[in-house]
Amino acid sequence: MLDKLTLVKKSKKPGAVAFLLMITILLFVVMYSIGMIVFVNKGFAKPQMFMNLFISNAGLIVISCGLTIVMITGGIDISVGSVTALVCMVAADLMEHKGMSVYMALLSALLIGLAFGVVQGFLISYLDIQPFIVTLAGLFFGRGMTAVVSTQMIAVKNAEFLQWANAKINLPIGYTKKNGTFIPSYIYPTVVVALIIVILITIMLQRCNFGRELYAIGGNQQSALMMGLNVRRVKMKAYVLDGLLAGLGGFLFCLNSCAGFVEQAKGLEMDAISAAVIGGTLLSGGVGTVVGTLFGVLIKGTIASLITTQGTLSSWWVRIVLSALLCFFIVLQAIIAGVGGKKLKK
Repeated sequence: MLDKLTLVKKSKKPGAVAFLLMITILLFVVMYSIGMIVFVNKGFAKPQMFMNLFISNAGLIVISCGLTIVMITGGIDISVGSVTALVCMVAADLMEHKGMSVYMALLSALLIGLAFGVVQGFLISYLDIQPFIVTLAGLFFGRGMTAVVSTQMIAVKNAEFLQWANAKINLPIGYTKKNGTFIPSYIYPTVVVALIIVILITIMLQRCNFGRELYAIGGNQQSALMMGLNVRRVKMKAYVLDGLLAGLGGFLFCLNSCAGFVEQAKGLEMDAISAAVIGGTLLSGGVGTVVGTLFGVLIKGTIASLITTQGTLSSWWVRIVLSALLCFFIVLQAIIAGVGGKKLKK
């Protein structure tokens, strides 16, 4: 009889993980290299252009990490865009209308994310309601509560908040002007937070029992139950962690936009799901890495940068190209799953 550790190791499908991750990284390298060649005269080859991918997508990186965790279990969360909008609106309202500090705004963001994670996690894991239905209700509730807080845009003018948002961290790389002046590239603290989250979640998934349990449940929930894993508790923890990351990611998003409004982050949940799928996370669960998700976000950012730099195409082409890539990776996943199923039958 297999023990828990053996079950978990088999559920991770290392061959599928490595292949999907390799495809994602290769696609990003090819796309960004094309941009550097085609738009070299528009500054695409400058290091700051690459850093801008992280700056503009720091919040999405953190939120996508949360989506990856629940998708590994075979679940989904489509409420993260509304949670982000609610977090931004509440944070802006607290600082501008209630006179509270940026620390209270950050605490409120985490509490909002935690509340969504606890409620949705309980409904999904303990009441066995479909994740799509529960998080769809969360999507509507979050967007509605955002409008309850305010229907008008609230621009954040809190001095300490703006100091956080505009604190540049200069890097030892950059470019030199013709007059010999060196211009360093920079990032913001939001990027540092996002990368730390990626590292911590990677360690959790690969080295901690909780991470192994997530893979086991996503790989085969019935087998996980037979081996004694507490599936409901693990799923609950996954959604709570997803909610916390949505709250934190929403606050990072607010640091980037410095405002809160009702239509904010509309469609962000689709961007996060797309990033996870393009990064190699199977929709059926059991396979996925946050490193792949990070590259999925960078691919989305590269597409947006290419279209913006090109200058004549509509911004809707970002969605069109992203949807085409999403379809490609879903088909690729189906093929991999089919090949894996044939091997198991043999």
